[in-house]
Amino acid sequence: MLSLCCIMALLALSCPETSGNTAGVKVKLTQKGLEYGRQIGVTTLLDQFKTIKVPDFSGSEEVSPIGKVSYSLTGIKVINVGLPQSEVALVPGTGVSLTISNAYINLHGDWRVKYLMIISDSGSFDLAVSELSISTTVTIQSDDTGRPVVSSANCAASVGQTSITFHGGASWLYNLFSSYIDDALRSVLQRKICPLVSEAIDKMNPYLKTLNVLAKVDQYAEIDYSMVESPVISTSSIDLSLKGEFYNIGEHKEPPFAPTPFSLPPDESNMLYMGISAFTANSAGFVYNNAGALSLRITDDMIPSSSPFRLNTKTFGTFIPQIAKQYPDLMMELLVKAATAPTVMFTPNNITLQANATVTAYAIQPNTTLTPLFILNVDASVSCQIYVTGVKVAGNLTLNAVNMTLGTSYVGPFEVKSLDSIFQMVLKAAVIPEVNALLQQGFPLPAIGEMNLVNTQLVIMKDYLLIGTDVQFTA
Repeated sequence: MLSLCCIMALLALSCPETSGNTAGVKVKLTQKGLEYGRQIGVTTLLDQFKTIKVPDFSGSEEVSPIGKVSYSLTGIKVINVGLPQSEVALVPGTGVSLTISNAYINLHGDWRVKYLMIISDSGSFDLAVSELSISTTVTIQSDDTGRPVVSSANCAASVGQTSITFHGGASWLYNLFSSYIDDALRSVLQRKICPLVSEAIDKMNPYLKTLNVLAKVDQYAEIDYSMVESPVISTSSIDLSLKGEFYNIGEHKEPPFAPTPFSLPPDESNMLYMGISAFTANSAGFVYNNAGALSLRITDDMIPSSSPFRLNTKTFGTFIPQIAKQYPDLMMELLVKAATAPTVMFTPNNITLQANATVTAYAIQPNTTLTPLFILNVDASVSCQIYVTGVKVAGNLTLNAVNMTLGTSYVGPFEVKSLDSIFQMVLKAAVIPEVNALLQQGFPLPAIGEMNLVNTQLVIMKDYLLIGTDVQFTA
């Protein structure tokens, strides 16, 4: 019932108070996903029904013509269960209904009777229960920690037919007391079914507690996947609006921008659809910039050994002679630091990132102190390839264009354009690979338990990234 858990967990996010904010992430759960949940849920219920424990019981009835007959049934065990027909359906505005029909249960046990005060007989019996029907509604509440809790409501169970077969003993006795035993067993089973259904649904709750409403990314950031409004439940899908915002860990500071409204397409060929807006990506840039994480020191050992350009005053002195003259034969270090948070833009089939940064060049003195040489202002345009790995979204950057201007020079005036080739190389060989190493770690998507995404497709839409996927759950 794990995938049904996922559906109910996301539904249960509606328990917190809503803020009315526009969503950064949207999720659509389709009828196909609900059907997958039904298949796993039926397997869970089958296992649950196999645990039915029918207690030993006894009774007595006046049976004509022999008078009082005392009977006892012991050692009753379930030997087979079948749930051949089941349906789950979305109840608009309410939740999920589960209906099971034409189910059957086979039991085996021992019988003993006593009559005419001194005569007793015994044997075994088989009971076949058929046309068993069950219906229930899965409802959602919130526990004292704000986590979702699901339960069964309006459960009804009906035993259609029973057929009992006796083995051993005097066959003429069977017809005398079989109807009493049949009725007693029918009554016991009918009382047992709904508590077992309720217990099976209750077993979903430990999985619901794994829902990553607040998903940690790394030491700097976490993502808030709480609901911003109640889910919209139709006859074919559940549409959820999640906050989808990055925050600094321990500090929930809002960025100076808001999500652009968007809607998921009506396609329902996959179980699950997720729309991740440019707002979510840009809130990440805002958070990492606030944390001071968007900076990188570049040293010569980060430059490929095959490169003719070395990070030293000799190489830079070729373009800026005064560097080689003032600081001969010294190694250099570059500090690349974001001037503002980067901006991500989603256009159909394309993602671009605009980054504004400063690059400060230092000469490394023999005593390891750093002497500033110059500061460049850098505007870079980068293309981004996005992909899904596991239950994360990851990326890979490619440098498109760079524009540099001189911010400050400590070695006198020089022509910045002369440094284009060397800085193109530094960005491609050192900066971009470092950023890609972080992006390839990915950030978590909304998930629960051991959830895997399969048959995943990813499309870049206007203002958002669309993920269509099926899901699988492992125990």
